[in-house]
Order: sequence, then structure tokens, then C-alpha cells
Amino acid sequence: MSNSIDYTGREPLVEARHLKKYFKLPRKGVLHAVDDLSFNVYPGETLGLVGESGCGKSTVGNVMMRLLPKTDGQLLYRGKDVFTEWPDKLEISKKMQIIFQDPYSSLNPRKTVDKILSEPYFIHKYGGGDAIAKAVRELCDRVELPHNILSRFPHELDGGMRQVVGIARALSLDSDLIICDEPVSSLDVSVQARIINLLMDLQKRLNLSYLFISHDLSVVRHISNRIAIMYLGQIVEMADTDEIFTNAMHPYSIALLSAVPRVNTGSKVARIVLKGDVPSPVNPKPGCRFAPRCWMSRPACAAENQELVETAPGHFVFCRFAAEARERAKAAQTYSLD
Repeated sequence: MSNSIDYTGREPLVEARHLKKYFKLPRKGVLHAVDDLSFNVYPGETLGLVGESGCGKSTVGNVMMRLLPKTDGQLLYRGKDVFTEWPDKLEISKKMQIIFQDPYSSLNPRKTVDKILSEPYFIHKYGGGDAIAKAVRELCDRVELPHNILSRFPHELDGGMRQVVGIARALSLDSDLIICDEPVSSLDVSVQARIINLLMDLQKRLNLSYLFISHDLSVVRHISNRIAIMYLGQIVEMADTDEIFTNAMHPYSIALLSAVPRVNTGSKVARIVLKGDVPSPVNPKPGCRFAPRCWMSRPACAAENQELVETAPGHFVFCRFAAEARERAKAAQTYSLD
């Protein structure tokens, strides 16, 4: 089933422009966690942000939510810069919310579920106690959370139920954009499916937009309309989900897809094994950051800076040898993904 959306004439809900987040390290230099990221999230869509651990994808979500200060760049919400035109963090929190990876550490262990879900309403002066109590119960109904758990503490719930509480909290202020920071990575597979189906159902009912951060390509493929693939602080490829999985062009994307577990493919699939260590994001050298591990690397890759180029409508690639990489990958049968 295709996840494609027609973006013709649609204005983005959120637009990141050249977003950067650097960390100064004493006596070591500057760590480039997020380095010049640009992307859009449209109303009602899910943009999957994929990459290996340490690539900076969670930092992107934290900067967008202003949990970390930006180093440079813009983040536009409906055309207004979140960093300059929304000085009050509480106001932008009504528009964007985040679901954290660990459903246990993200919930206050000293508060009951009722107190946790009531807190956003109290902070934003939603109304009196009766109005807030009614809103909390309606919120529970929205995410299919039984009312009898409202008196319980987070440690009394299983991981899946705790994550549903986290989802309910993110929905409490009727935000348009939900940043999902690996919301199912710590859960059992059966529970993962329940949470993903809940998120998709809520999106249809409430017209939500998601930035879905994950390292699991199978999960991202199921929920996302478009996918952006990150490597060492930069987006190396971005396109519709179907396009990424059938026509990936960046050598890193191709290597990731070749490692996806398959069942009953009917044919052998060549796996691309990346060699060498991931370069340090501290004081990165000019040129392509993937070059030291790339199976398509040329001398020019390490010597010259790359840029994200639109090779086809909606398909952006950060590699000058992308077309050749795609042809070599298809010849080696790395695309039998179903």
C-alpha cells in the first residue's frame, strides 16, 4: 500500500531551514551534532527521520522543541520563526509536543497518571478542577486508556501503557505536530504494533503531523509518508517512502536497506557491509562525511563539500555519484525488499 501524498500547492506546517546544533567541548573542539538540516513537515503527514545511533536525530527533535538552544538556522511554524517570533516557550508548546523514547524516565514517578495528565491543563490555565478532570477523562477515551489507571503511579504500569500515557500527555493541548523520538524502540514487538496503530489512528482522526524519529526501517516504512535519512548530523537522502525503498540512491541509504531483514524474498539479496569506523563529529573535515566508509568513494568525495540536490521531483540526494550507486546496487540485487 502506497503512503504517498500529493504536496502540490500545500504549505508546510513546519519548515526547518539550515538548522544547526553544535556543542563546544573543552580542549577538544566543536561537536557538530546537527549540521545544516533543511526539511518540511506538511499537515497530516509523517516524516520519518532515520539514522544510526549518534547521528543527531534525537538532537533535531530536542532543538525543535527548544529543549536545547539552536546554534543557527530557522524553524518556521506556519511561516513564523519559532526561535524569534515565539519568545514564550509555553505558547509554542501548544503547537508542538514530543513523545520521548523512554516511557518510564519521561514520566514523573512521584505523580499519579491523573496528576501527570492534568499538569498541562493547569500550566496553561485551562479552567477549574472540574473542567480539567473532564478533559483528562476525555483524553483517556481518545487514546483508549482505562480510567481506573488514573490513580496509579508510572511504576505500576507496563511499558506499553506508560507510553500511551506519554502519548496522551502530548495530545493534551491539541498540538498540530507531534515529535515521536523513537517511541517504540524500548517496547516488545507486539506492543510496538499496538502503539504504531494507535498513532496512525490518532493521525487520521485529528489530522496530526508527525516527525517520527527511529533507527528501525521496518517501523518507519509502515508509518511514514516520506523518509529523511541522516548520517553524522546531515540528511543524505530524502524522498517518498516508496521511492526510498525501491529507488534509493545514496550509498549509505542503499547499505542500510541491504541490511533490512527479509522473509520469503524468493531470491538472494546482496548485503553491503560497511567497513571502517564512523568518523568523529568533532571538527569534521571538509567533504562527504560518509566517504571513509563508502563503497562508491572517489578522491573528489573527501576533498570537496557536497550538497543536497533534487535528482527527481521530491527526491533529494547528498551524493554526486548517486545515479551510478543506484545502478550498481540494482545489478547486485540489493533491492529485493518485499
